[in-house]
Amino acid sequence: MGPDAVAIVQGARLASRSADTHFPFRQDSDFWYLTGFDHPNAMAVLRTSDGPDFTLYVEPRMREAEVWTGYRPGVDGAVRDFGADEAHAAEELIRAVPDLLTGAERVYHQLGRDTGLDGALVGAANDMRLRSRLGHVPPEVFVDPRSILHEMRLVKDDDELEAMRRAAAISAEAHREAARLAHGGHYEYELQAVLDYTFRRRGARGPAYDSIVGGGANACVLHYIRNDQKLENGTLVLIDAGCEVEGYASDVTRTYPVGGRFEGPARAIYDAVLDAQLAALAVARPGGTLIEVHDAAVRRLTENLIELGILKGTADDAIQQETYRPYYMHQTSHWLGLDVHDVGAYVRDGAPRPLEPGMVFTVEPGLYIAPDDEGSDPRFRGIGVRIEDDVVVTADGCEVLTEAIPKNPEDVEAWVLDR
Repeated sequence: MGPDAVAIVQGARLASRSADTHFPFRQDSDFWYLTGFDHPNAMAVLRTSDGPDFTLYVEPRMREAEVWTGYRPGVDGAVRDFGADEAHAAEELIRAVPDLLTGAERVYHQLGRDTGLDGALVGAANDMRLRSRLGHVPPEVFVDPRSILHEMRLVKDDDELEAMRRAAAISAEAHREAARLAHGGHYEYELQAVLDYTFRRRGARGPAYDSIVGGGANACVLHYIRNDQKLENGTLVLIDAGCEVEGYASDVTRTYPVGGRFEGPARAIYDAVLDAQLAALAVARPGGTLIEVHDAAVRRLTENLIELGILKGTADDAIQQETYRPYYMHQTSHWLGLDVHDVGAYVRDGAPRPLEPGMVFTVEPGLYIAPDDEGSDPRFRGIGVRIEDDVVVTADGCEVLTEAIPKNPEDVEAWVLDR
């Protein structure tokens, strides 16, 4: 932040679900990263100027409120349990804004989240400017704190990686239980239910995102979440599901043969995607880039599409003309951490940023042959396959956090048949 700076970071509020009910509370990722405070309507003030370094503004303890909604740390708990130098009731922050800005050259604040707080900050700065003849000097600049925070969050430390390993291990157990139900007659929501049950039973907060359980042609819908159709033997079911542990997400996809055996065209598409995923993992290393990971997957997928007769011509021409795009329309990787699509810039100084130890990302190529794709052999239509792992860059390569979930076809079949 530099000297003579103040940052105001807002936590999450309860989100209305309907009428007077709310969605389960989930703390803002930036606020959680800085404070570990997991209660709504809180704000943190960080200062490098005069005054306490770290102040929390929180909901005070109120016996009547706690009868309805449970324990609050309150002002005393914010200091005692969360390391704040000072704490105050949340309602006091607006009144404290003029004092917070006194002597601050830079104010770090995310505009647009709270119009009341935005107005108080701008109003206090304008008042200082009007009184400049009395020695009141307004802040020189307002800066979005995410410019610092998101770069910090991009590289994980050992504690963060341990939470992500736990999330991956729980996700592996959940996928195993779901794979055992990948048989004709079961519904997609039954597989989703056992995923959710295993996540919670093993201590995760729950799913890190809406689980995708797409049987048959539903696997060709990238973010399919209805999960209400019956599975049919001889088809595939794509499961994209991961859990959240201490705020950190796993994000893993496997594609299982319904009934226990990959058959004909489905096995051919599966092998093509697995081949591409292994090629992409092979170039995941420090100093490399996510573009290189993506390009490796695209090249191998394109070569395999040509070999299957779905594309014509040479791989170079198909890549240049992007004729593979109807069958592979998304990127191969995204950052992973406190958010499933985690924060951090993908480009630096106009070029793809080099990978560094501690960065975590996904590797998830796929092929999706739409059921109405008239340009492909009818045998392949309605087949969707994605294989996704979570990867952390190490000093000399990468660690696949989700390697315990099999992807070799024979091992996948064994999971489905292990009833």
